[in-house]
Amino acid sequence: MANLNQTPSANRVHIAFFGRRNAGKSSVVNAVTGQALSIVSDVKGTTTDPVQKAMELLPVGPVVIIDTPGIDDEGDVGALRVQRARQVLNKTDVAVLVVDGSVGKTEDDKALCALFEKKGVPYLTVYNKSDLSAGQPVGENEIAVSALTGENIHALKEKLAALAQAGESHKVILGDLLEPGDHVVLVTPIDSSAPKGRMILPQVQAIRDILDARATCAVTQVEELAGVLAGLKTPPKLVVTDSQAFGKVKAIVPESIPLTSFSILFARYKGVLETAVRGAAALENLGEGDRILISEGCTHHRQCEDIGTVKLPGWIQKHTGKTFQFEFTSGGAFPEDLAPYALVVHCGGCMLNEREMQYRQSRAEESGVPYTNYGILIAYMNGILTRSLEPFEEYRDIL
Repeated sequence: MANLNQTPSANRVHIAFFGRRNAGKSSVVNAVTGQALSIVSDVKGTTTDPVQKAMELLPVGPVVIIDTPGIDDEGDVGALRVQRARQVLNKTDVAVLVVDGSVGKTEDDKALCALFEKKGVPYLTVYNKSDLSAGQPVGENEIAVSALTGENIHALKEKLAALAQAGESHKVILGDLLEPGDHVVLVTPIDSSAPKGRMILPQVQAIRDILDARATCAVTQVEELAGVLAGLKTPPKLVVTDSQAFGKVKAIVPESIPLTSFSILFARYKGVLETAVRGAAALENLGEGDRILISEGCTHHRQCEDIGTVKLPGWIQKHTGKTFQFEFTSGGAFPEDLAPYALVVHCGGCMLNEREMQYRQSRAEESGVPYTNYGILIAYMNGILTRSLEPFEEYRDIL
């Protein structure tokens, strides 16, 4: 089990290193991190798959460092490596283009710069091997370094910190809905899919957010919820439930108490709530036999009552009275081509950073495919979505 004091990978700055083979990407990565994170060799194409590691990098803070295959790799296998390198960009907060300083920028390097700019990813150009060349003229977001001698590596880390801080998100999960002294009730069912001996990440992050807001919380299962509410001297400011329990919880929580879900909170936190709310209503327009993509951001052992592969398909077909073709992805896998699907249903994305979640949402929008998430769709099917949006003033009138 991961150390509970560690910053979740989804909340870390993702810094990815790109460039041609033998430009010295892996050497620069190792010099920046002070670790042998990547294998270094004079043989072209040593890095065959993206290599990533969560770590603390001063003066940036908690980061995920990613080393990618050479963008100029060749052959059929090389093309797959290049594709994987490009896919990394979908979750990259800060990109580092490593250029062979003895050669200068090539057309491949310039194409990468254009791609960074198209996707709106802030980036640095690093001219490596300054010990072997007279150096390249550098601009504000460029620097010449030597991974071999360590020249300017500290300055590179300072530049990375500046870029990371400029794009840093200060959003909170639910703290902005609370005042000091408010009380929140969190409904967290413990069933066969719950991780043994611990809570799932959204629940832990919600608790921390509540404490940061100087508020208090009670954590309960569905069966004890009525007793918890009855035992409070004043009604809670908010009740937050696991999406799977929406049907039971809505019957227990009075209409006068605001009610929402962890999944809805995380859709707002990741910046995809409005799209996901509009996408839920598309369920009514699906045709018999349509293909539905159900995508999870994490990878875990599937249980017999798994929400993504078992419960959601069952609920969807029961609600519509139709039979559909379901396809499933997990972890980093997500189709580039979404055109074959009539609907995309995504998890809350607690294991994916904001940039990747917004990329997945935008891919659906560009393909004209409705996009929603687990909790929002479940709330919609339970006839409670409008109520679940009441705590968020800016989203109340979407439906």
